[in-house]
Amino acid sequence: MSTVNVRVAAIEQVTPLVKHFTLVREDGQAFPPFSGGSHVVVAMDIGGRIHRNAYSLMGAPDDTQAYHISVRRQERSRGGSAYMHDNVAEGSVLQITMPVNLFQLIRMGRKHVLIAGGIGITPFMSQLHDLKRNGFEYELHYAFRSPEHGAFSAQLKSECGERAHFYIDSLGQQLDIPAVLSRQPLGTHVYVCGPAPMVNAVLEAARELGWPENHVHSEQFTAPPMGDAFKVQLAKSNMEVEVTADMTLLEALETAGVGPDSLCRGGACGRCELDVLELDGEIFHHDHYLSDAEKSSGKKILPCVSRARCTHMLLDI
Repeated sequence: MSTVNVRVAAIEQVTPLVKHFTLVREDGQAFPPFSGGSHVVVAMDIGGRIHRNAYSLMGAPDDTQAYHISVRRQERSRGGSAYMHDNVAEGSVLQITMPVNLFQLIRMGRKHVLIAGGIGITPFMSQLHDLKRNGFEYELHYAFRSPEHGAFSAQLKSECGERAHFYIDSLGQQLDIPAVLSRQPLGTHVYVCGPAPMVNAVLEAARELGWPENHVHSEQFTAPPMGDAFKVQLAKSNMEVEVTADMTLLEALETAGVGPDSLCRGGACGRCELDVLELDGEIFHHDHYLSDAEKSSGKKILPCVSRARCTHMLLDI
């Protein structure tokens, strides 16, 4: 995937846990425009090992002078979010990929309902530019745990007016997902980004209400859970790779120089999917791409988020 070096032009502490980064190209050239919902992957050299995290682009899609991302410090960070918060300063140089969009607005939709939880608001910041520029009908539902953690809530209140609805957990305000979905007109598309329980609740409510599956869209950039170290054998590369407890299978393959293509790095797009030729053990699937049947077969794995407990695993790579 094409990459470019960027310089951090500005950093803003948005909430106690969220920092906003303004990035400009190191070579002084313009960025390509992007579509709302796009993300970039940021590469970070942490202790001699390259970590890659995906972050949604937040600015106006037609702003070619700067890209904007926000990073929430994760409580159990494997290094990425902590590195961005503690080691990246104004003037730092980072490497990012060109934008990729796996969370696009469906422009033929009659209406667009955006549901965000916490840092899941980030992809909607650029989507809102697209919605307002095109005059599309929309509403935003944004849930967060306390007033000081409502990243960009003041901006959203100002820009979206009555179309924006806020739910603050510490004030006892709860988002009623079935109620929101049940009152939408036919032809509406719903988009959700946030923690897994919220995403799952939207998907389940939509199923129960009979929403067409292709009218429900979700995105998650959650850190994959860690586990025990394990080893894998690679059939085509004729080598063995060790996956330590603090790295993903994808990172281990990349470190060994045999990493498959990847895009989202969060178990959503399926780009890094690998065939499992032999397995003595079990796979822990943490993606939301493979079907239940594919997961139970033990023949597929998404190395960006899934791992194994095994004595032997042979991958077709």
